[in-house]
Amino acid sequence: MGGSLKVGTLAERTGLTVRTLHHYDQIGLLRPSGRTRAGHRLYDLRSVGRLQQITSLRQFGLSLDDIRACLDGGPMEPAAILSRHIARLEERIAAERRLARHLRLIETRLRERGAATMDELLHTIRETVMFEKHYTKEQLDKLEARGREVGQERIEEVQREWAELFRGMEEAMNAGTDPSDPSVQALARKGVALIAEFTGGNAGIERSLGNAYREEQGAMHQAWGVSEEVAEYYGRAMQALRSG
Repeated sequence: MGGSLKVGTLAERTGLTVRTLHHYDQIGLLRPSGRTRAGHRLYDLRSVGRLQQITSLRQFGLSLDDIRACLDGGPMEPAAILSRHIARLEERIAAERRLARHLRLIETRLRERGAATMDELLHTIRETVMFEKHYTKEQLDKLEARGREVGQERIEEVQREWAELFRGMEEAMNAGTDPSDPSVQALARKGVALIAEFTGGNAGIERSLGNAYREEQGAMHQAWGVSEEVAEYYGRAMQALRSG
């Protein structure tokens, strides 16, 4: 067994744990080349070379099952494994882009309102969770593509337009203006246009938005700083627009 390393020595020299090496053996990923008379695992140059391949593939984010299939020449070819890994990375990138979009919203609100309160932060978290909850992955991907299409400058401009729209609704409500009044209906039509721009004309996204609003409208109004009274007035204006 000259030139072989005991499992403890291999763990020490590679930075892996003995437990990890034992696990690799148990699942058939890395078998020791032999054992000492006392039963301790031994690893020769060939098994250490396989371990190097395993650690390299782990850097790509592959699962242990995929690594074993790759190294043992199973039904899954290395190119197919890499394709799966690329797909996982793209999903992760899309998720991180969505997170970045949410963080930009938070940044914009902090700049507009100053320091955030505990309630504002909690509502923002709720809004983020709600967003992921009510949209399918395909819809989120389409929304992400839509965001890239219109650009960050337009996204921030739309946020300001929504804020102006709700301020206009509040002023009309305080003035006692009927929601069916032409001036209020103009604001309602503006809201419809902004929603259509958000959904990109996708009926499925529009339905998901409607479901999210019905189930989470309290959290959505609070996150945007819209009072229940203004939200109710806005709803009446939209109802008048639909029935008009």
